[in-house]
Amino acid sequence: MLLATFKLCAGSSYRHVRNMKGLRHQAALAIGQELNRRAPGGPTPAAWINQVRSHGSLLGSQLEDTLYSDQELAYIQQGEEAMQRALGILSHQEGWKKESQQANGDEVLSKVIPDVGKVFRLEVVVDQPLERLYEELVEHMEAMGEWNPNVKEIKVLQKIGKDTVITHELAAEAAGNLVGPRDFVSVRCTKRRGSVCVLAGMATHYGEMPQQKGVIRAEHGPTCMVLHPLAGSPSKTKLTWLLNIDLKGWLPKTIINQVLSQTQVDFANHLRKRLQSRPALEARC
Repeated sequence: MLLATFKLCAGSSYRHVRNMKGLRHQAALAIGQELNRRAPGGPTPAAWINQVRSHGSLLGSQLEDTLYSDQELAYIQQGEEAMQRALGILSHQEGWKKESQQANGDEVLSKVIPDVGKVFRLEVVVDQPLERLYEELVEHMEAMGEWNPNVKEIKVLQKIGKDTVITHELAAEAAGNLVGPRDFVSVRCTKRRGSVCVLAGMATHYGEMPQQKGVIRAEHGPTCMVLHPLAGSPSKTKLTWLLNIDLKGWLPKTIINQVLSQTQVDFANHLRKRLQSRPALEARC
């Protein structure tokens, strides 16, 4: 996934890097040393989140020898910001209220965050190794419309380096068509260190994907999925999904809350069916 080491010379040789907010030589070096020693069986996700946030930006660890444009660097930074903000929300365990509890143990929680709004958190255990989830959610992202009825299409508009992509997502109608078609343009960032994988994203502007006629352009706030092997059962994966969406338009809060909570429950069910329908040997380890 990411470059194993961060070349400090980038900080002094590239104008874009020198001007990047939050990127400092000492911080980048500390991040590189700390993350490179991450290995399976290491700290818990909560500890990993705290390590990431305490060292500041991870932007330096994803810089390669490629000279990115100003716009590409802005997208990389925005993806990094989405991850930092989402992990920050997940790192605070207080104040979460239970929205629903399924018979199989799947749980949806919610919390109101100042300047962000109401966020939802899905906690599930999937009876598949992390590699299978990574394959579907990252490597085969554009195929999600094939197995998740809530998504009509996901298209990668631009890939920047190894870890950042700009996507366009067209969502299906929901709540008996009370919620009409929405689409999203988002920047997505993936970080993988040791046994933990984090997928994060947030709304962005992409000039080549203007608003579509008859479709409301909604926005993802800072969102993320955290994947890691279940403690004591490495063949199973714990998935935590932080969801924050502004659906735009006029909709009662009760409808919005119902739609978002049910979307997470449905996602877990559809994901399991997808993973079970495809042989595990297809996963690339």
